[in-house]
Amino acid sequence: MTVLALVLAVVGAACFAGAAVLQHGAMTAPRLDLAGLRALLSRPRWLAGAGLAAAGAGLHALALVLAPVSVVQPVGVLAVPIAVGIALRGRWPGWRVAGGIGLCAAGVALVVRTTAAAAPGDPSGSMVLAAAGAAVAVLVLASAAARATGRLRCLACAAGGAIAFGVVSAVLRDVSVQVAAGAATPASVLGAAAGIAVALAVGGWLVQQAMAAGQPAVVVAVLTVVDPVVAVGFGALVLGEAAELGAAGVGLLVAAGAAAAAGVALLARFHPDATTRPAPREEVLT
Repeated sequence: MTVLALVLAVVGAACFAGAAVLQHGAMTAPRLDLAGLRALLSRPRWLAGAGLAAAGAGLHALALVLAPVSVVQPVGVLAVPIAVGIALRGRWPGWRVAGGIGLCAAGVALVVRTTAAAAPGDPSGSMVLAAAGAAVAVLVLASAAARATGRLRCLACAAGGAIAFGVVSAVLRDVSVQVAAGAATPASVLGAAAGIAVALAVGGWLVQQAMAAGQPAVVVAVLTVVDPVVAVGFGALVLGEAAELGAAGVGLLVAAGAAAAAGVALLARFHPDATTRPAPREEVLT
């Protein structure tokens, strides 16, 4: 089951990368409002990207049913080089961008290795309280993005969306485990479904804003770094998938996060499209 879950996660990552490139290509301004969203709904390129994103989400959800969050979620980092390759169409991105991709991959790989080596334990936290804390973080990032422009707006929106999506993965895994164990109740399943729907809507909106403000490779990099860190954190601390990390494990996770963040910074700063194209006009997409 784990091998099948990994295959599904890899194909899902490719779908997400293609979706980001297609949807970014349909954007014409760095900010998006509801009227702009309605305009996007009539653009075949954006709709094709939405279809790929939906396919990727479905494959990812199935993978989470078959394997733990800490195994499935980090595979999404493969979307970073795929997105760069699609966007640049064979152009060499430069050593600094290649280094950024490598740091993202290394950071996420270290997260996987650290959590996989940790001994599992019993669920030790409240999913509701943890999700509420994540919601506060999303609100803070969304507020910062509202006052920012350009690269900073892209990063803040993408990070907020990634946190929301990380919570979705953790809640989905929690519900699947409860259902398999016969411990789920109709109220808990409906409550989880409502929370997932809200998180998907908020995360999707923030990601669209990020793609309007920045390059798809940068957005995908933020998603594939922040999303798995959040999901793995929930899996370890709330679901007990890697509860016994210890001081050394926590230190490795911090190092992994620092490496991945450095990779995102390199991509945001030195991506060829970000450094050679003029900045878009500051207007709302209509």
